[in-house]
Amino acid sequence: MAVKIRLARHGKKNFAFFHIVVADSRAPRDGRYIAKLGTYNPNSNPAVIELDSEGALKWLNNGAQPTDTCRRILSYKGVLLRKHLQEGVKKGAITQEVADQKWSAWVAEKDNKLSSKVSQIAQSSRDAKKAAVAEEAKVNEARAAELAKRKEEERKAAEAAAAEAQAEVAEESAPEAPAAEETTEA
Repeated sequence: MAVKIRLARHGKKNFAFFHIVVADSRAPRDGRYIAKLGTYNPNSNPAVIELDSEGALKWLNNGAQPTDTCRRILSYKGVLLRKHLQEGVKKGAITQEVADQKWSAWVAEKDNKLSSKVSQIAQSSRDAKKAAVAEEAKVNEARAAELAKRKEEERKAAEAAAAEAQAEVAEESAPEAPAAEETTEA
């Protein structure tokens, strides 16, 4: 019986969530499995991977073959490196202390990379939000200036209309004296 470490799909349509399982290669994708090793959620950034690395290492040492995607996940979590280091210890190429030291250095570097990526994503999100607020403030200032300009034009038009109305009223109320002067001259 060929045993595979593979993904079993769960979750909603267009929102996949996977279980990392050990299953017979002849079993259906989401069917019966031998053991569940963890979960993989690619929907978040960075992707969330929860994995029982000891169990995965045990199954790899017993001959289970990971699929391509699971191989990448196991490599990302360091299970394949750990297997490689244990093979070196078995062959006598390195000691257990050296293997543990290399493993802890790799874990520290990986944690550092992950934390820097998370902080970079958070920083870019904050920068995008600040840029959006600044752009919105610019648009609001432009709208306020346009509104003030319209109000000023309306005020000037109202003043001109009032002055014109006053001039008409003054013209109507003025005596007909200029017309009398014209008749005397003629």
